[in-house]
Amino acid sequence: MLIAHSIADLRQALAPYRHPAFVPTMGNLHDGHIALVRQAKPLGDVTVASIFVNRLQFLPHEDFDSYPRTWEADCAQLQAAGCDVLFAPREADLYPEPQTFKVHPDPQLADMLEGHFRPGFFVGVSTVVMKLFACVLGQTGGTAVFGKKDYQQLLVIRHMVQQFALPIKVIAGETCRAADGLALSSRNGYLGLEERQEAVALSQALKRLAQQWWMANPAQRASLEPQALDALRARGWAPDYLTVRRRVDLMPATAEDAEGTLVVLGAARLGNTRLIDNLEF
Repeated sequence: MLIAHSIADLRQALAPYRHPAFVPTMGNLHDGHIALVRQAKPLGDVTVASIFVNRLQFLPHEDFDSYPRTWEADCAQLQAAGCDVLFAPREADLYPEPQTFKVHPDPQLADMLEGHFRPGFFVGVSTVVMKLFACVLGQTGGTAVFGKKDYQQLLVIRHMVQQFALPIKVIAGETCRAADGLALSSRNGYLGLEERQEAVALSQALKRLAQQWWMANPAQRASLEPQALDALRARGWAPDYLTVRRRVDLMPATAEDAEGTLVVLGAARLGNTRLIDNLEF
């Protein structure tokens, strides 16, 4: 596996190829990331992953400085998964000067849910992904693979690619879960032993809300989300949202929406750890 730190070295490494398949990450890799790399491998003539902890998508009170960096383990996992090129820029490589040009996604999509509770988050995400696309896929286009666990992020990136007419195909990877159903996340490592046992309650709450949605009549559905929030609070969680939305645009679900077109999304803090998850249904 070739490791490139500078954009010039990356472009030189990719020059012989016509269709890279790219998986951007912030490192601290788990099986979900590796599944995306394996999914990407047959989709291009060279498989590229990136590791970059992007300061722009962290709010001032969030965990940028303490975000886990596990370089040696990450490299070993990527090499074992068949990654051909790892792009690991230093901050000075990717942001050699203050990033005053930024990508502002459609507020109708980006300012709800995660964007409401983490203002500016999707500006940071869109800006760094656009820059990574320019570095990795800017010469030829290609394929990029993103996990469904970050469901709203996936939609934001897809809309960005579409509106800027980028020659990039965005592929979704299914959420990888532990045996008890907890969605794999780099931040799961923050959980203590008892918190880790409790953490599965988020995915269980989403599954229960999805099941209740189809059993309830339209008048009853209005009370399901508040009840789900109260149930998590009673277990010691601090939930931001548990909500049923349309997959296509994340607008609130209506009585006219058919089965197979919805997604239930949740974000909640357990102790000091904020977890997110979703379930299509």
